[in-house]
Amino acid sequence: MTLGPVPREFGSTEHLASEAIAAYVDGELRMTAYLRASRHLAMCAQCAAEVDSQQQARRALRGSGEMTMPPTLLGALSRIPSGDPSTRPDAPSASASGFGPPRRDGDGDGPHDPLSLGALRPDRTRRWGRRRRH
Repeated sequence: MTLGPVPREFGSTEHLASEAIAAYVDGELRMTAYLRASRHLAMCAQCAAEVDSQQQARRALRGSGEMTMPPTLLGALSRIPSGDPSTRPDAPSASASGFGPPRRDGDGDGPHDPLSLGALRPDRTRRWGRRRRH
């Protein structure tokens, strides 16, 4: 009697993440990631079922009618202020609202405030993960 291959048991961290499953179904993975996911799906019934569910959901959304929203909702959304609320002239300071550390120089926006961007030295600011070339 010949037995087929024994299904592999996967640990919880070895399964495909939901974001990876969605990217797989949408064809957004790079080729190496796509091939790695395909190998995993060939051995993992749990992830294969998740891919099947994602494909069904995608088909249902693609087949649904055009989505609309009530004009009142669109109007309400357009009235939401954009930008950083702390830059509004009527915005209370962090210490006045009771949240956050008290400001040290009175207004919190000057170069003497250790928490403001003005306190940073331009030669010390750089993006994470990039080394300076000398």
